[in-house]
Amino acid sequence: MSAIHPFRVLRATPLWIVNGVITGLLALLFTVLYVGANIDPVGQMKKLPVALVNADKGAAVDGQETNLGARITESIIKSTASAGEIDWKVMDEKEMKEELGEGKLYGALVVPANFTSSTTALTGTVTTGTPARPTLTALTNQSAGSVGSSLARAATTEAAENASLQVGKELTAQSGTGQAKLPVAARVLLADPAAVTVKDGQPLDSHSGLGMTAFYYALVLVVCGMLSANVISGQVDHALGYTHNDMGPLRLHRPLIRATRVQTLAISSTLMAGLSLLMGTLVMAGAVGIMGMDASHLPLLWLYSVCAIAVTGIGALTLLAAFGTPGMLVATLFFIAMAVPTAGAATPIEALPGFYRFLAEFEPLRQITDGLRSILYYDAQADAGLTRGWVMMTVGLAVTTLFGFGTTSWYDRKGLHRIPAEKKPEKTAVSA
Repeated sequence: MSAIHPFRVLRATPLWIVNGVITGLLALLFTVLYVGANIDPVGQMKKLPVALVNADKGAAVDGQETNLGARITESIIKSTASAGEIDWKVMDEKEMKEELGEGKLYGALVVPANFTSSTTALTGTVTTGTPARPTLTALTNQSAGSVGSSLARAATTEAAENASLQVGKELTAQSGTGQAKLPVAARVLLADPAAVTVKDGQPLDSHSGLGMTAFYYALVLVVCGMLSANVISGQVDHALGYTHNDMGPLRLHRPLIRATRVQTLAISSTLMAGLSLLMGTLVMAGAVGIMGMDASHLPLLWLYSVCAIAVTGIGALTLLAAFGTPGMLVATLFFIAMAVPTAGAATPIEALPGFYRFLAEFEPLRQITDGLRSILYYDAQADAGLTRGWVMMTVGLAVTTLFGFGTTSWYDRKGLHRIPAEKKPEKTAVSA
């Protein structure tokens, strides 16, 4: 009887069906999650936080106190209220600087203190030279996310231009026949009086990746934790003698050391916690020491990096312990597929569809990224995302620990051991 050739397994229909379903679902889910989140950020945008600052001190015009800045801010809020795309937050300059410095704003539109006086001066009878043009300032905030900052810049610039045209109409109507006395340049300027300048409201250092280093650093931490969990799980199984370890052409095997599922998870988690110290150190050394990433608060950055890797890794180990081999697929979907689009890096949370906003409330990558933004860009301020980062990591560790050890403990109580215990041979009675 001839031996069956290994390639004959390719004729097995279940082999194709099972692997086809798994790989097909992965391809579909990654496509939907990645592309779906970023396909129409402008159309999905709701309540993007942008500051509206009126610093205009006003001026006396024809004996009446006038404040064109107040008119501009009021008209901007009224004209955009129905759309709901921008959440205009009216505040003073001090509040604006504080919230830009905490990453709570994607941008700002500022009406300067001399706006009314410099604008109404255009209606004077200047016969020589070019009248000074008043300026509205649009501030960006790349530290909160480059795409979100770009969306805020577009919104503030458009609002400023529309406001300038509206003020121009009012000034033109007020000046009436007096326009004929103005030079042509002044009359043209009067129709659209305000210039719009764009400035960086929260400048970053040159090696900050235009506000993206926090995201990429966080992604490295999550990937280190998830992939290390896969390595550690396999090596612990080999150390206990449950699996072989192939090293090139060599197959290594150890004697079986029976361990409960709870004990196995505890061993793996302890190893992950210890090795997180090494990985967190090397990640920071590679990013800051070798690549020159701009960073301050290095002790805090190191501690945060170690904890983020440990929490992510223990979470992945929990999924492997609970679901077995499919656990790594579940971990990949949770820590990568659903996490990257909802991290608020490429696209702000306010420009995501509703489902993704829901995911962003608990996805680890978003929480870790916000904490790193605080450390790297906002002087480690608690309100800038650092407190939320620590709290969510603590909650995540507690939930995964309860789920992991609760599930494996139930498996052990039910006798669902990885290798069934050997039964002792039954004694048979010997007849006299």
